[in-house]
Amino acid sequence: MMSKKRDLLLNTALKLFYQHGINSIGVNEVIKVSGVAKKTLYSHFSGKEALIMAALEQRHDTFITWLENKLAKSSNDDELIQALFGALQNWFEGNETVLGDFRGCFFINSSAEFSDPQSDVFRYCSYHKAQVQQLIKSKLSQDSPELLNAICLLKEGAITTAYMTGKSADVIQTCVDILQQLAHKPSNRSASTA
Repeated sequence: MMSKKRDLLLNTALKLFYQHGINSIGVNEVIKVSGVAKKTLYSHFSGKEALIMAALEQRHDTFITWLENKLAKSSNDDELIQALFGALQNWFEGNETVLGDFRGCFFINSSAEFSDPQSDVFRYCSYHKAQVQQLIKSKLSQDSPELLNAICLLKEGAITTAYMTGKSADVIQTCVDILQQLAHKPSNRSASTA
């Protein structure tokens, strides 16, 4: 069945791109590792660019679904912070099979390889980050742009620092401590912003 071959190609490409970087993996490598014929690849994808975009979309869908499930039971901001950073720590330690082995953020890595802000890859990576932020915002119990920004910045910092240092437990604890202090800080917003 053709869709199974498309899935195999896409899963292979995503795994190779995530492990080795997009620019270091050619179409021939994807064909070789997947065992799918070149003609079949081109019947599903017009070229490498289409394969890259499909891989980004698949990773986005997987990550958003995973994150939504992890945050679903949080009923207040403390629980949200614990759920988010606990899920990240599990991922960093290789305990989130749906996300695979931790190699940093696929979208940060990809946007670094395609650094032109007008490129489709860069724009899709920005879209992914905006969607993740929107999901976190939807789970916050208070309308606090300051807390939302802090969560998102610390999340990005945690992903990068854990990947670069391998010290995920320390990184996670520091982020949680900072965010819980911020979550309990009285709001500085004036009545005119309400």
